[in-house]
Amino acid sequence: MITLLRVCSFLLISALMATPALAQLNYSLSGTVRDSASRQPLGRMAVVIDYEKATTGTYTDEQGRFTISLPSGRHIVVVRGVGYVPFRTSLYLRQHTTLNVDLPAVSAQLEEVVVTSKGYDRTVREPLLGVSRISMKTLERLPAALGEVDILRGLQLLPGVTSVGEAANGINIRGGTTDQNLILMDDTPIFNPTHMFGLFSVFPPDAVNGLDLYKGNVPARFGGRAASVLDISLKNPNLEQFRLTGGISLVSNKLTADMPLIKGKLGLLVSARGAFNSPLLHLASPRLNDIKADFGDVVAKLFWRAGERSTVTAMGYFSKDFFQTNLLGSLANINATGTRYRHQTLNGMVRWFSTLTPRLNVQTTAIVAQYVPDIISLEAGSANKVTLRQGLLQRQIKSNLNYQTEQSKTEVGISATHYRLNPGELLPGQSLSVNGQKTPIENALETALYADHEVSVSDRLAISAGLRYSYFMNLGPSLVYRYAEGSAPDATTVVDSTRYGAGAVSQTYGGFEPRLGIRYAITPTASVKLGYNLMRQYLQVITNTTTPLPTARWKTADAHIRPQVSQLLSAGWFQNLGDNIYEVTAEVYWRTTQHVLDYKPGANFLLQATPETQLLAGRSKAYGLELMASKKKGELTGWVNYTYARTFNQVAAGTEFTQQINGGDWYRANYDRPHSVNVSLTITQTKHHSFSFNAVYSTGRPYTRPEGFIRYQDRTYPFYNERNQGRLPAYHRLDFAWNIYNPSRRNQRWQGHWTFTVYNLYGRKNAYSIFYRTEGQATNPYRLAIFAAPIPSLSYNFEFK
Repeated sequence: MITLLRVCSFLLISALMATPALAQLNYSLSGTVRDSASRQPLGRMAVVIDYEKATTGTYTDEQGRFTISLPSGRHIVVVRGVGYVPFRTSLYLRQHTTLNVDLPAVSAQLEEVVVTSKGYDRTVREPLLGVSRISMKTLERLPAALGEVDILRGLQLLPGVTSVGEAANGINIRGGTTDQNLILMDDTPIFNPTHMFGLFSVFPPDAVNGLDLYKGNVPARFGGRAASVLDISLKNPNLEQFRLTGGISLVSNKLTADMPLIKGKLGLLVSARGAFNSPLLHLASPRLNDIKADFGDVVAKLFWRAGERSTVTAMGYFSKDFFQTNLLGSLANINATGTRYRHQTLNGMVRWFSTLTPRLNVQTTAIVAQYVPDIISLEAGSANKVTLRQGLLQRQIKSNLNYQTEQSKTEVGISATHYRLNPGELLPGQSLSVNGQKTPIENALETALYADHEVSVSDRLAISAGLRYSYFMNLGPSLVYRYAEGSAPDATTVVDSTRYGAGAVSQTYGGFEPRLGIRYAITPTASVKLGYNLMRQYLQVITNTTTPLPTARWKTADAHIRPQVSQLLSAGWFQNLGDNIYEVTAEVYWRTTQHVLDYKPGANFLLQATPETQLLAGRSKAYGLELMASKKKGELTGWVNYTYARTFNQVAAGTEFTQQINGGDWYRANYDRPHSVNVSLTITQTKHHSFSFNAVYSTGRPYTRPEGFIRYQDRTYPFYNERNQGRLPAYHRLDFAWNIYNPSRRNQRWQGHWTFTVYNLYGRKNAYSIFYRTEGQATNPYRLAIFAAPIPSLSYNFEFK
């Protein structure tokens, strides 16, 4: 009996001990890994499995097969190998399972980071230098301030592109001022590229198709600016399928409709964005109750396939900003309780394109662009508004003929541009203490003939040669003063004047603008290039601020203000590696500009009928080195670049103290930032997730530091001598973004996209400027920072087909 009990007990204990083992039964996971294109089996591919905080794995054999024994439960399976996009999946193992995997080769992927705009290796093959591009797909993944996809901030991650600060109204390219950049959106000029004093760009991201930045060689069809061309093209409407996209963020809401009106013939694209931030500001702090900050923009594009060989495109764009505060100063001599800044852009374009033969086509475009900035002072003690209004109207017509063969392409064209500027008009409204005032309207006409020819002389040598001839006429009605010989323009040195009637030519300028690019291929994947550019600029901004405000004054060349003439010489090395997965570039440049403008101390341009009395003309030199390495395909994409760049100005218009800056010596420009480093990385783990990081560093920009302080009548005043002799602390920042694509797959026609962003991740208090404030008996310096803390944001974008 005892023996029987012992046997039963042993069997019972054995059964109990076997129960966990039964729960941990092992199953096999097997399969075959193949190339997704060739269907060939892939050997030595790693198969890695994560489960219950443990990791195991194996490799495929020569036939691409693998088998591994795993316990039941949930597992994360990753299949990866050199040259292929990793595969990830999650599965619950409860039986023997077969998992076959097709891996796409990295070389077969579309490029995520596009540095140039045509061809898989245009950087190496084309004879142009300094042509950069970021795809809109890449921009949408980058961390953005307050969740707003921003073209200008994305461009600042490229070498040679900087700004004077986070709220800068534009970008500086290779030593150029912000107004030396020709910014085009579907051929129409954009005079103010930012919303909210530089915080966001004005380009509707959902409507943008692509962008090319020409900071080196500029094609001859572009003219009128001295530094660069940013050519932004909008999407053409879809003629076959309706598509609706939109988004919601902390700053703005947007909606885009892409509609075929007549299938295959006529389509319409409408994209609108609106930001109404005043309620958010009021909730953030009671001190912001008097601040209002709203903006909006809308673009509509119509595309008509008129026949088998011709198309007609029409585009309209409207943008408006409104900003109100009682913290900024009002117009001079006006007792105001608050100031409003309001500016708007209204652009239109019609283009006719016709294919004459398979190799020959002609294109004619009519353009109109209007920019109207206002400064409004709310007069104290009444509801009256005193308005300072300015305006810029540009009308242009151009036509070009294109001929292309397998070895060459040729473009010839002609253009005519009319400028009409309202420099300033004071509208007193119902005020009894303010008199109306109006400065003379400016009119000018710029015409140009141009030709470009690009030819492949051999497999190794390619040449791009362009020539543009521009001719500028300043037109009446106008009153032109003549000043005493050897004296700077001043109210006290006027000796005569000449009045010109409407349409009469008061001053002319012109000249040839040669463009040249040479490429020599050392190997099929490496080339060296040389480039030369000369450009003339007849329209410019005159300002006495570090970054031009949206209300800054535009000015045409005239009898006293000569056009800026810029010459750029550049050279570069370009190398593709790893089947065009990696790209390495190095460029050097030297740029000189004549007749650059700077301001006299205390200059005031508002309502100034003779702005030449407030300006000094000089010259500028800029030089630099740009290095960049990028990975354009794969799970990890991005780039790292370094720029060494210097920019100096020299103003010595005469021997008198008032005709010189810094005694006539070379001095640092406002945007001289010698060292810049940009790192942008995107990790795409699956088609549903990606993580992006931006890390930026740059030398602080120059600023004018007081050399001492003067005590007069119990008040302390700073004393300034040399300009831009100080430098702000270095700027650095880290940003992070997490993109989640289509988290719900129930409706394949609706795709959602969440983006969580942290801008300035570690809260660096980067100084935008240093200002001085007198407090009692002392004058103390203070730093102004725009984003002085981490800025988290969450945005949602969707697409419906």
